Parts: sequence; structure tokens; C-alpha cells
Amino acid sequence: MNTSLGQAYLDSVIKRLTTYKMLGEGTFMQLEEKDFYYTPGKSSNSIAIIIRHLSGNMISRWTNFLTEDGEKPGRNRETEFSLQEQHYTRDQLIEQWDQGWDCLLGTLRSLTADDLLRTIHIRHEPLLAVDAINRQLAHYPHHVGQIVYIGKMIRGDNWQSLSIPRGGSDQFNRQMKEQHGR
Repeated sequence: MNTSLGQAYLDSVIKRLTTYKMLGEGTFMQLEEKDFYYTPGKSSNSIAIIIRHLSGNMISRWTNFLTEDGEKPGRNRETEFSLQEQHYTRDQLIEQWDQGWDCLLGTLRSLTADDLLRTIHIRHEPLLAVDAINRQLAHYPHHVGQIVYIGKMIRGDNWQSLSIPRGGSDQFNRQMKEQHGR
């Protein structure tokens, strides 16, 4: 693989994923501990469950990414979606969040362009590393979007926008034009 193209891809993935990490954290800053357990409906997940799932997935997928199956024997995905017997404090949930993201981003930073075309396995399925990365690049933002949406539901009119607020597009575009001179 073209080394500069491969490195540009990895840098882009890290940048995009870091943006989603920050969106989740921007949501957490607006919530009280009890809010992490709010469930919009019977078939919905709370933010606490989503954090547990993301962390479990990230640690399983990205630990020894190039050499071990991404579904580690010690992972119990089903318990990530069940918190009946468990209660985690806000700090414990954020610690789990950070552990998952640290594992993911640390692994991505260690990869080279040549690694992108290596075959890895997830649940015994062979995948090119670049495809496995793309899978997770779709998976993680999906769940971060859920976290943000639940946070918006909880905060209602008190929600502090994490992106361009309604009615702010023109102002944002002007600022971007000034900043980038185009």
C-alpha cells in the first residue's frame, strides 16, 4: 500500500474517532450521575449500558488487534447490556469509557500503512485490517450518536449544543471562511 496514503488514512480515522469521543464527553459534562441510567423505553439502552458496550467492544477488538481474534474469550457481550445487578458511579463509567478509547486510539496510533492490508479476524471472520477499522468507524459513532441524543432528551431546553446550534449555520460558515481564508 502507498505509505503516505495509508498514513493519511490512519491519521484521518484517528481524527474522526477523536471527534466522536469528544462528543460523548461533551454530553457527559452536561449530565448528573442518575442521567447515565435514564432509559427512553423498554427496548432502549441507557448511556451507562452504551458506555459499557463500547468499552467492552473496544478493548476486545483492539487488544492485540493484528494477532488475536477481535472477539476475546473473556468478553461477555451480554453482560454489557444488563445492569440490573450492577451500578457504576459516573466516575467508574467514565473510567471504562477512557479505557476503551485509550485501547482503540493507542492501537490505531501504533499501526503502519502496511498493517492496513493484513488479515485479522473478528469472531473467526477474516477481514483486512482496513475493513475492520471501517466497521468500527461506523459502529462507534452510531453509539455516540445515541449517547448525544439521550443527553439531549434528558437536558431538553438546557442542552448545550455540541456542534452548530440551530439558527447558527450562517455565523459558523462565516467564521470558517475567515479562519480558512476561502
